[in-house]
Amino acid sequence: MRRAGRLRELLFSGIVDSFGMALGWTFIVLIATARGGLAEAALLNAAMLVGVVLSAPVTGWLSRHLDGRTLLRGAAGIEVLLRFGTLNGLIAGWPSWLVALLVALQHVAAWAGFAGMRAEVSAVDASPRSMTRYAVAIAGVEAAGTALAAMLPTGTLGHPTGWLLTAVYVVYLGSLLPTVLIARRARIAPSPIAGRDSAPARWRHAATPPATPAPWRLPQPRLLLAGAGIMLLASGPTLLAIPVTSELHGERWVAVSAIAFCIGTLLATRAVAVIGRLRLPAVLRWSLWGLGMLAGWILAPAHAFMVVVAQFAAGLSQTAFEGDMDARVAAGAKPESVTRDLAYSASVRALGGAISVRLLPMLVAAPAIGVAASGAALILGVLTLTLWAGLTTAPHIFRRVAHG
Repeated sequence: MRRAGRLRELLFSGIVDSFGMALGWTFIVLIATARGGLAEAALLNAAMLVGVVLSAPVTGWLSRHLDGRTLLRGAAGIEVLLRFGTLNGLIAGWPSWLVALLVALQHVAAWAGFAGMRAEVSAVDASPRSMTRYAVAIAGVEAAGTALAAMLPTGTLGHPTGWLLTAVYVVYLGSLLPTVLIARRARIAPSPIAGRDSAPARWRHAATPPATPAPWRLPQPRLLLAGAGIMLLASGPTLLAIPVTSELHGERWVAVSAIAFCIGTLLATRAVAVIGRLRLPAVLRWSLWGLGMLAGWILAPAHAFMVVVAQFAAGLSQTAFEGDMDARVAAGAKPESVTRDLAYSASVRALGGAISVRLLPMLVAAPAIGVAASGAALILGVLTLTLWAGLTTAPHIFRRVAHG
């Protein structure tokens, strides 16, 4: 019962935080799109993902020196200041490079805290089902926050004004409060470092504490690089869904597509269970999720309804992929480095996504997003078939790559 209560506590705080983040971030992207078009929105999305990438070594260092309570509270305190600076700076007309810098720093703090939260979930229940359920809840409520933000009136200035703007600030900043409160019961202890006092109790009587890898060294490299590759090929259209949908079909369809994404996330846990029964290798499963992220975007420019289909499929596939990958990484991590490894799991996904969203506007305009999705799906499909054929005809060559 204590474990179930702690899981509910973690889930509730994650939902509140993610709803506030999605609400504020959607306004930031819409304001950037109105101010500088798809290029400026892509810049901020890339800055966001760069922040996620940088969060991994930062989290690795912090997890060696701080317990879960201090990490969660410290990250939340820094993030709330940067949330205010980012939104206020964009409304005030600060230079794009300065806003992008604040976005990157904000997401370093945000994803350090997110890694800490997922480590707490893993400490309570390390099963793939719990991790995927947490990912589903987060993705679903983010879609709800995005839909609500897209439906609110923005006025001629491109952002809410008056009491509505005040409400956005309150929700965007105040949604971090539950994380600060639940941090008091954090279970994660610092990873062992040199020095007798810093070692956890179960190692204090050992001759030499287990070595912890340096925080900047990539753990489980084959697995993580495979995940980064999937995001590089498949995530661009989904990560740019807000500005692309706004340019193609108008802001109202942003809300509808976000609701479709939310519905898709709710089916991710069931989809993971169904695909899991096939006992496919990890990378092969992830390739199928990547194809699901791309499929609907091929016809998205033709009609607004296809954006809804694309976002539904992307919500299911991306959430399933993230939950599947995090569970696989947590299962392969040492107990003392779960927080660090999960931070790197999110970081490499963000690295692939950052490259994708930065390159996509340079290669095609919004109306040609279907061409880009077709090309990426073709490449990913060929790689999937090659891997499948290799596992069938030459398993001694492909098995290690496929399983990470």
